[in-house]
Parts: sequence; C-alpha cells; structure tokens
Amino acid sequence: MEFERRILGIDPGTNILGYSIIEQRGKDTFLLEMDVLKLGKIKDMATRMKHLFDCIIEIIDKYKPDILAIEAPFYGKNVQSMLLLGRAQGLCIAAAFSRGVPFMEYSPKKIKQSITGNGSSSKEQVAFMLQRIIKFATIPKYLDATDALAVAVCHLYQNNMEEGQPQKKTNTKKSSSWASFVALNPKKVVK
Repeated sequence: MEFERRILGIDPGTNILGYSIIEQRGKDTFLLEMDVLKLGKIKDMATRMKHLFDCIIEIIDKYKPDILAIEAPFYGKNVQSMLLLGRAQGLCIAAAFSRGVPFMEYSPKKIKQSITGNGSSSKEQVAFMLQRIIKFATIPKYLDATDALAVAVCHLYQNNMEEGQPQKKTNTKKSSSWASFVALNPKKVVK
C-alpha cells in the first residue's frame, strides 16, 4: 500500500529551536528540511515569541505537514528555563492548531530510545544514527536540528507500529511482554 505523509518535528527552545520535515512515501523516508531558528539575538521576549510563532506558521504553510511531533519538556532544576521552554512548546502547538495540524508529544528518553535503542544516548550518538537512517550528507553545526529530526523519526516509528508496519529494530534486550517475545521468537516456543 503506497501512502504519503509529512511530519514536522520540533525540538523546542527559546534561544535555538530545531525543526525538521520528513516525508514518508511507501517504505521510503525523505528529509525535506532540517534547520534551526536562532532566536537568542532578539532581546525582548515578547518579540522573540512572536517571531517564533510566525516562523513556525511559515514552515507549516510551506510544507503542509500532516502532524507536528514535538519533544515534551523535561524536568530540570531551573524553573525559569522550564517556563520559557514551555512557552516555546506551547507556541509551536498553537501555530499547528491554527493551521489544523494535530500534534503528538514524545519524551526525550522515548525519542532517544526509538533512534538508538538507548534512552540515555548523547545528542551526538542520536545525530550519527540519524545520519545512517535518513542518509543526509553532513551533521549540522547545531544538534538541535538533528534532535528535531529525531522527534519526527520517532513519531514515524511509533505510527508505523500502530499501523502494523515493520518498525526499525532497536538493540533492546528486554521484551515488553510474553506475547511480543513469542511473536519475535516462534522457533523457541515448544508446543
């Protein structure tokens, strides 16, 4: 069955925000764009947030994604940073809603695990694995861009699992249930 979908992946931030657009056609995945928005030079926070919102609207209008996949905020010690990150995430979601685009949120650990098989992987490990999976030429200067690509690819894998399509195999040793173990190892089951 041939189908097509576009996923906008976002790694939210108020200084640097990563974004990527991938497109799936059948079994093939194509990278349409991967970049960052450099927002830190805009000193006034209200102006910065308006600029962020406008840029996300432009990206959505240009690529017309089917869904926004966004990284969920992680829990940090700096409350002020968490509040700013929440604003950036909220504005990205609001921009998507304003164009009728639904969203899905993924934890940083879930994203890393879906790409590398290890929820504690470094940004560099995630970037190198994505380069192998998606086959782009060079790793960008700002890894926020590859983090955004990881969010989009994570959503692709999660969605493919739900639709019964093959998912990228990861190097996890644990099976989530006996049923999945039996499905993956039919020759080891004695009847």
